[in-house]
Amino acid sequence: MALDQSNHRLFVATRDPAKLIVFDTQYTGSDSGKIISEINISADPDDIFYDSLNKIIYISSGEGFIDIFKQQDVDHYKFLTKVPTEPGARTSLFVSQLKKIYVAVPYYDKENSEAKILVYEIK
Repeated sequence: MALDQSNHRLFVATRDPAKLIVFDTQYTGSDSGKIISEINISADPDDIFYDSLNKIIYISSGEGFIDIFKQQDVDHYKFLTKVPTEPGARTSLFVSQLKKIYVAVPYYDKENSEAKILVYEIK
């Protein structure tokens, strides 16, 4: 999960089905917690980050991608791109100060497999 606190939006990446679900977290009585948006994402999501400065959402998935979405306004989200990582590489860390995303690739007991960290520069 990731939070856009200033706009009262909670971003949740679900696995089955693989979706980005955006919730309204502002307390308004019966509408609190309502779903604002549901968007298909890559399979086996693990980590999700919200870059509040650039209004960008990053989701790393075991399918082997980082899905990137732009928050157009508090209720609308646009898919930008899928950045390839490696299958099984789902654990990640977004460091806004460094403008980088780090993705952990696990070791698998097979030929040419090695654990490593992939580093992606954010523009």
